[in-house]
Amino acid sequence: MTKRFSGMYAALMTGMDDAGEFSPERQRNVDAYVLRQGLAGLYVGGSSGESGLLGVEELLAQQSVVAESAKGHDARLIAHVGVPSLRDSIALARRAESLGYHALSALPPHSYPFSDEEVLAYYRELSQATGLPLIVYEVPIRTGRPFGLEMLQELLEMPGIGGIKFTSTDLFKFSMLRRRCPEKLFYFGFDEIYITGAALGADGGIGTTYNILGKLYVALDAAMGAGDLTRAQELQDLSQRFVEALLEIGVLPGMKAAFRAIGVDCGPTRAPLAPKIAEAETRMAAFLDQPEVKAWLA
Repeated sequence: MTKRFSGMYAALMTGMDDAGEFSPERQRNVDAYVLRQGLAGLYVGGSSGESGLLGVEELLAQQSVVAESAKGHDARLIAHVGVPSLRDSIALARRAESLGYHALSALPPHSYPFSDEEVLAYYRELSQATGLPLIVYEVPIRTGRPFGLEMLQELLEMPGIGGIKFTSTDLFKFSMLRRRCPEKLFYFGFDEIYITGAALGADGGIGTTYNILGKLYVALDAAMGAGDLTRAQELQDLSQRFVEALLEIGVLPGMKAAFRAIGVDCGPTRAPLAPKIAEAETRMAAFLDQPEVKAWLA
């Protein structure tokens, strides 16, 4: 996997109908907005897309809708295929390959306390199931289990593994891993502190808030690449204010409210995900209507 896959990717959200069922029409609404922002591509079927609440058939349907939406756009597609069953993960991976996706990614298996050997076997089989490069995923806040440096290095050195999505605040481990595996791609997964990952050599980012403020994150990454730390800090501060507003509502319900506030019909989150406050859309509309924020909307 070459550095041509570097850049900023939206961890794509999922369109739902009013009853909380997957909606191809509303997925296309989300896709159309996100694809206008100049991002490197889309990360499809991940946690930001409520994948933990979707069935395999819904994830397969979403892959198809997004692949169709992306036609004619210069956007690379990464399919997240990490679900509890290896068999289902392989089915998702093979469908993504048939649809023309460019790469795969997967959470490690975490439904049970799997051993390191079982996790390695999962990634080994998944990486051999298709001809697409696979992005492994370090995300202790989701799995409840940080992997050790040696374990992550062993994963990255497997044939078929192209890189890692690193969503952890252990930046020393990030730096050591990057030095040991310099030919691999390193995506940083914390939107609100992307600047730190970029400073330590991240090849790009994958994030939830890129769905709404993708243009800002592209500019932030460019500022870091140009060594303009002052500009990068300004943009990171603005993104942090957005994250703070989302945390008051709940990140995914807040993102759906933000989409609705800017006129993108995306539907609600699937139960049991729900906003913490009743005025979520009003709160998001007020934030996004600020001139310094509005300038970054697509």
